[in-house]
Amino acid sequence: MKAPASPERSDQVILEVKNISLAFGGVKALTDISFDVREHEVRAIIGPNGAGKSSMLNCINGVYIPQRGTISFRGQTFSHLNSRQVAEMGVARTFQNLALFKGMSVIDNLMTGRNLKMQTNLFQQAFRMPFGWGAANREEVAHREFVEHIIDFLEIQAFRKTAVGKLPYGLQKRVDLGRALAMEPQVLLLDEPMAGMNVEEKQDMCRFVLEVNAEFGTTIVLIEHDMGVVMDISDRVVVLDYGKKIGDGTPAEVRNNPEVISAYLGTSQ
Repeated sequence: MKAPASPERSDQVILEVKNISLAFGGVKALTDISFDVREHEVRAIIGPNGAGKSSMLNCINGVYIPQRGTISFRGQTFSHLNSRQVAEMGVARTFQNLALFKGMSVIDNLMTGRNLKMQTNLFQQAFRMPFGWGAANREEVAHREFVEHIIDFLEIQAFRKTAVGKLPYGLQKRVDLGRALAMEPQVLLLDEPMAGMNVEEKQDMCRFVLEVNAEFGTTIVLIEHDMGVVMDISDRVVVLDYGKKIGDGTPAEVRNNPEVISAYLGTSQ
């Protein structure tokens, strides 16, 4: 996984959420939410439990279809794409509750992130040529080489053949990040990547998130409850409360927003 030169922050909008509303029966999860994400930035979404943060990510990556509003990716507007179509556009996702294959090895879990990149068909993959010949064999070798680079980048070489279910929670989170990176996303959606981690694990994950952003130019959209993490690594922050947007700006602006202080932070910083 060759790293490009460190990108400069820009004002170019890569992802735009416009007037999104989502309801489940009579329960409003999101009400008229609008914000944008600039290319190469780390954009945080914060708010109390039940504020609608994960619902917002689910709308972006096609899990939920909002009743109102649109989402644009590089100027292309969509409202009814499924998760696979969104992934094919270049948007990858990690989940708050890990969705890894616990009985499979680290490398095999990461290989599942390469499925969208595979060009050979099922027949070619099922009937491989001996001695490494054939398109399917060559393709698998190339994908495994890419995955090995991710393993090196995330510093999990010692666990590459270990079943994921046997790893500590913090390392499982790192594998989840690796599987998303295997998709070579332009935008990476991270749903509470530091949840349940100790201080050292959080520091490691923060470092990897920043390195993914800086070295590979990946735009990050991050949900996180740890305010110290959010204020340290984010370029801009959007704040939700009861499914409504109550703040949007730089970490300093959000930290000093009276409505945000009242609803979420509790006291002025």
